[in-house]
Amino acid sequence: MRSPTLADRAREAYAGGRRLVAPLMGFPGVEMIGSSIKIAQQNFGEHYKAVRKLVDTFSPDAVFPLMDLAVEANALGRYTIFPQHESATVPKDRFGPGDLERLSGINITFDSRLLGYVETVKMMSVTLPPGILRGAYVTRPFTLAGLMMGAEDAVMATIDDPTGLHALCHFTTERIQEYVQLLIAAGADLIVVLEPTAVMLSPEQFAGFSAVYVRHLVESFRFSGVDFVYHTCGNTMHLVGKMASAGVSGVSLDSRDAGVDLAAAAREVPPDVVVIGNINPATTMLSGSPQEIRREVDRLLAEMAPFPNFVLSTGCDLPQETPPANIQAFMDAGRAWRRA
Repeated sequence: MRSPTLADRAREAYAGGRRLVAPLMGFPGVEMIGSSIKIAQQNFGEHYKAVRKLVDTFSPDAVFPLMDLAVEANALGRYTIFPQHESATVPKDRFGPGDLERLSGINITFDSRLLGYVETVKMMSVTLPPGILRGAYVTRPFTLAGLMMGAEDAVMATIDDPTGLHALCHFTTERIQEYVQLLIAAGADLIVVLEPTAVMLSPEQFAGFSAVYVRHLVESFRFSGVDFVYHTCGNTMHLVGKMASAGVSGVSLDSRDAGVDLAAAAREVPPDVVVIGNINPATTMLSGSPQEIRREVDRLLAEMAPFPNFVLSTGCDLPQETPPANIQAFMDAGRAWRRA
């Protein structure tokens, strides 16, 4: 008997008159346990404590580790900066065809920081209460290619050197597959594929250099029982159809302030693809009052009322300083919704 898919869970909740509520909120957990992002990204015990604090405090329907775009690039030897209170970043560095050949011999599954994320997911799988989806993040092949060679150079390569870019995307896809295997073995229920760089692409470029590789990734694990979600930042209204066509279980979209009309996106995707989002993580969740957050969540829930394939979430990961009272207001408003 197959496990219920993300769409199954969303429809079941909708049939029961409620919504799944799952904000992307790894970073506030670090603040709540009095730790730092740097420590949590390099110490899986601290990382798990932050996730556990979020679960114990807010009881979301799904929970995720810290969103970290630098994990795979760092595992491939790219220069990585680890600020004390910000997520790790990968500054642009020299990269050429010879580097790809040299890096092909690296087995990223032995990387200590990457394994720390795997161990965090394993602890989530073993110890969190039943019924909560255990999520994990991986960097999308095109965004990882952009971290390897520079984001702007990767976008230009779609025109100037598509053959070389495809070779790099094939390589990054293979490395990400290795990481996904570890995350699934650790007990992840849901893999969110992060693709912020591809928002700069046209729909045709997106299909050829992003969606095709995501589809390959999804197809590689189609019998694993794990759902894949495509997450892209910015105004992705011109890309939603391409995202949904990649075989994913869901699309996670940015906020209205970024230009995303979530109801319009829901009308564009098939009913078995879940639309996830999209309360603004900064201007609303970080800076708004609890009353303003409840109003904004109520507005979004009213707009999305016709769509069973919807999960209430935020447009991206919440900032570390997001007040717990604001997260609680988000959760309370989401939990209070009842289908008429």
